[in-house]
Amino acid sequence: NPMQISPVSDLRNYNVVVKKVSDGMPVILTKNGHEALALVDIQEYQRMKGTLKLMGDLRQAEIAEENGAKSYTIDEARKRLGL
Repeated sequence: NPMQISPVSDLRNYNVVVKKVSDGMPVILTKNGHEALALVDIQEYQRMKGTLKLMGDLRQAEIAEENGAKSYTIDEARKRLGL
């Protein structure tokens, strides 16, 4: 993914830094030459949160299945849910 890199000191001019942030284009802020912070557009942040939740839910399902939980095909699940 494309990104822009700026020193943390650029935050003194907050409005200029914020204008650089766009959906899919984070601004990485550095401190002493090392990545310190990432500024992302709220839509990107929400997508990342959703992706992490989905990955966590899928992992929990894998663990449950490994421990003997019953699993269903999509068609079986739809039928059980009355869809």
